[in-house]
Amino acid sequence: MKFERKSGVLLHPTSLPGSYGIGTIGKAAYEFVDWLETAGQNLWQILPLGPTGYGDSPYASFSTFAGNPLLIDLDMLVENGWADKKECKPADYIKKDGNVDFGAVVWWKMPVLKKAADYFSKNANTEDVNLYKDFCKSKKAWLDKFAVFMSIKSYYDEKAAVEKPENSMWNYYWPKELASCQEEAVKEWNKTHKNDIEQYKIIQFFFDYQWNKLKIYANSKNIKLIGDIPIFVAGDSADVWGNQKYFQLDKDGRPNCVAGVPPDYFSATGQLWGNPLYDWDEVKKSGYEWWIARVKRIFELTDVLRIDHFRGFEAYWSVPAGESTAINGKWVKGPGLDLFKAIRKKLGDIPVIAEDLGVITDEVRELRDNAGFPGMKVLQFAFSADEAKQNGMINAFLPHMYNTSDCIVYTGTHDNDTLQGWLENCNGETLCLVSEYILGKKIDEEKARSLVKNGSLRKEMIKTAIASNAVYAVIPAQDIIGIDNKGRMNMPSTTGANWTWRLSKGQLKASAAEELKFLSKTYGRNINQN
Repeated sequence: MKFERKSGVLLHPTSLPGSYGIGTIGKAAYEFVDWLETAGQNLWQILPLGPTGYGDSPYASFSTFAGNPLLIDLDMLVENGWADKKECKPADYIKKDGNVDFGAVVWWKMPVLKKAADYFSKNANTEDVNLYKDFCKSKKAWLDKFAVFMSIKSYYDEKAAVEKPENSMWNYYWPKELASCQEEAVKEWNKTHKNDIEQYKIIQFFFDYQWNKLKIYANSKNIKLIGDIPIFVAGDSADVWGNQKYFQLDKDGRPNCVAGVPPDYFSATGQLWGNPLYDWDEVKKSGYEWWIARVKRIFELTDVLRIDHFRGFEAYWSVPAGESTAINGKWVKGPGLDLFKAIRKKLGDIPVIAEDLGVITDEVRELRDNAGFPGMKVLQFAFSADEAKQNGMINAFLPHMYNTSDCIVYTGTHDNDTLQGWLENCNGETLCLVSEYILGKKIDEEKARSLVKNGSLRKEMIKTAIASNAVYAVIPAQDIIGIDNKGRMNMPSTTGANWTWRLSKGQLKASAAEELKFLSKTYGRNINQN
């Protein structure tokens, strides 16, 4: 599909300010859309929207179809008459400002949402009830299994907290007939846990209703939403539990092999992600129906799709289950172009971005190009003093090396240092290389450091990205406001403080909007703006 030249901002909704505990899709989300419009931007990129589990990663969700309940705005529920205002007050330990404390937010907000679901069941008017019924009917293919999964999981998680088994995931601790998703056992659970299951469905209706209103508002401002889909799904998910034949599992539902990436320059032992791997032969037999449904769902919520770890469709790193590192894995061929032909046949010529970072071979590039997907360029990856010495300035991530406008440029992604943090941590040789390339003149280290300190070099790098011939230029919000690594979203292969950063009220200033608007207009990314 042909992409039009545009620019925009990367910001996950959890990072929005102004609401208790966590960013939501309420008032602050609409204000951010208004800011994007003022800034002359046409794109808002987000991370995956699914409900998060242990580690709080949006790339490890309980469902690839469901929405994250924590994003639901309670004030909007009250305004709709779907929740009791008295029940929506934040707990004493929940703060309005500062980073997200996911554990505290879940402990407070999920019971509030369940009470709101009960309130809706008793008090919703006929029109709203019909909206809910229509939602349940249209999303039945994934909603029923998700609600049952969460109901069973909630019950056995509470039990696990007391008995402390080795592993409380469904394929370790649930009764065998439920773990294997036997039809009769699931039916019986439905009978005995109707209210609990209904709560999960209504909460998903809340999310869907609020998100769709926000999407309509953004689209009315000529702003497209860029969604994100991980190639792999979490083992502890309704996706794996309800579709076990599509994954490489043993008779007890446990992975035979798991996902990761091999050892490389960054890690001598590779990265062991632990996701169950697909049984691509079985997925293909179905006509790729589950994958097609997954992509279709993303396009219900967003306008453009970014596929994470695209190289895994050409070949994926398969590690035997039980390994402590990714060293003993092997490359196994993926579905290749066949999958994307099937998706295109069902869904048409949809706009897809391939996250083609990491160990990229000629075969991966060929798959990306044959699929017709633009790849990604990350400006932070463009500057290696060692590579410059060996090869000159021919790094493929440097803007003058982009050999096609069919690529997306980022100053950095959610997995990188913030741009300001990266510049502050560059060694002298690399910093001089960056400064001379960006500014086009000889600069010594002392001068370069002063340009970093006053934010000038960061702003020049943003200008370089927007001025490039990449079809999309996407700038993380952290890079626009100039925060250092306190604003970093994720440090891969670590747990603890990831995914928690939030904007403070007023950090996205009108002056920054004016600067972005000028750059986007000057470099032809929004030629229709005033």
